[in-house]
Amino acid sequence: MGQNQLVIIVIMKGFLNFIREQGVMGLAVGFLLGGAVSKLVTALITDIINPLLGLILGLAGNFRDAYWPLGESRLMWGDFLATLIDFAVIAGVVYLGVHVLGLDKLDKPKQKK
Repeated sequence: MGQNQLVIIVIMKGFLNFIREQGVMGLAVGFLLGGAVSKLVTALITDIINPLLGLILGLAGNFRDAYWPLGESRLMWGDFLATLIDFAVIAGVVYLGVHVLGLDKLDKPKQKK
């Protein structure tokens, strides 16, 4: 094996150790799953929860469109409430993923220097 090949192997091993120690793979997987979970939660809120809330509150049409007139402006409380529900459901899914499934234990423990 030549000198150049050894240098490349050392660099690759260092790079792979960096990825493993810094949890880059976990970050990448989390990023991809986060996008998918966000789409799923948005569909759940838009297609199921918002219509049920609209029915309960007596609102026709899209729950997000609910507002209170405020002079020339509108106080868009329906959109805010729907966004708040989105956040709460996503936070709950993240909590379940991390704590209940034990995903917080997947990262390699960092050694003290």
